Amino acid sequence: MPSVFSRIIECELPARFVWKDDLCVAFLSNRPLRMGHTLVVPRREVDHWTDLEAELRDHLFATAQRLGRAVKDAFGAARAGLVIAGLEVPHCHLHVVPVDRLSDLDFSRQDPNPDPAEMDQAAAAIQSALQQLGYVEAGGE
Repeated sequence: MPSVFSRIIECELPARFVWKDDLCVAFLSNRPLRMGHTLVVPRREVDHWTDLEAELRDHLFATAQRLGRAVKDAFGAARAGLVIAGLEVPHCHLHVVPVDRLSDLDFSRQDPNPDPAEMDQAAAAIQSALQQLGYVEAGGE
């Protein structure tokens, strides 16, 4: 049975994509820690990050680094946090979050019902920041 992320990648479920390439996608978390919280997900289902092949692992981290620069710029954050929790969905994913303090990475503070208009604005801001940084594969649908 496909993971929820595979269903999102196949556009069976909605998401706000901010990055797509041959190996991975990135889209906004539907339960954000902060506005701009983005998930970097390999197209191929791999349950745990420790099972990633080196090439895919390196690609995911390079993509997360690009997105980290973008979310930091787009939201004026002090840093871009990176978390690999791996408990929510059995499909490897990297959480990239604009952060100003450690508590910004507290998963008990997720927003279960983010404002759709704010989410649309956040996706547009990230895409704009990616383009300003010169990342040509940035884009969504």
